[in-house]
Amino acid sequence: MEAILILQKQMGENVVRSIDLARHMGFSKPSISHAVGVLRDGDFLAMDKDGFLHLTKKGREVAEKIYERHRFFTEQLIAAGVDEATAEQDACRIEHAISDTSFEKLKKKIGKAD
Repeated sequence: MEAILILQKQMGENVVRSIDLARHMGFSKPSISHAVGVLRDGDFLAMDKDGFLHLTKKGREVAEKIYERHRFFTEQLIAAGVDEATAEQDACRIEHAISDTSFEKLKKKIGKAD
């Protein structure tokens, strides 16, 4: 969902297809098709008649939450001296593992430090 959100921000809301997602993520088209199906079944994603992917309200909320965490951790790691590529990879792992409570407290703590 985060990757769809990022592509929509880059390419436009109504122009992201499964093939774009496969290229962006470096996964095979069948893998992406399976993931799209799972997200559609969970009501996180819809596909229009032309094959364009659209996040549902529920999907957009989750994607925005994940994307916020990703940006936050990437920025903090880079500020701590981690190279950009490593910071991006580590942020991807951290964003999914941290609890909402810990993330909010960390954001507040760092916000006060600035």
